[in-house]
Amino acid sequence: MTQTALVIIDTQVGLIEPAYQGMAVLERIKTLLAQARASHTPVIYVQHGELQGEGLVVGTPRWQIHSAIAPQAGEAIVHKRASDSFYDTTLEQELRTRSIQHLIVVGGQTEYCVDTSVRRATTMGYNVTLVSDAHTTYDNDVLSAAQIIAHTNATLNGFNSDDNVITVKPSNDITF
Repeated sequence: MTQTALVIIDTQVGLIEPAYQGMAVLERIKTLLAQARASHTPVIYVQHGELQGEGLVVGTPRWQIHSAIAPQAGEAIVHKRASDSFYDTTLEQELRTRSIQHLIVVGGQTEYCVDTSVRRATTMGYNVTLVSDAHTTYDNDVLSAAQIIAHTNATLNGFNSDDNVITVKPSNDITF
């Protein structure tokens, strides 16, 4: 697929390992990453960072992108501080520089950064494929992680902004 990028959101040690089916999701992302690299599809990482606290504090081991899918030379890393991967970041510039029109999105955390970023992408002129089995989250007080993921996949499949749409597909159906 031309003008496509693989966008990997918040696959950091402190988020991905303890998440629901985190290591299985990481393996699916690793497979997609290998396919993207083999086809010379641009890969863009989005890395959440906090300045203080107990979460993904910049520079700490928890903040690091998981070594199983570590960026290679030339792959962009976009740093963010909000759920929206476009808000006050270089993501749009990275995409425009590469003439990207279609995003294949994976990562965490489903109901925050993944959901917000893919919805925003459609209003910014991008078509999105959300990989249904390659994003993850945690249980909360109301829903299990599995329910959150299923709800997000069902809600976002077909979500559009008139001109651009989100399509949800499993990793086995993704081709680069």
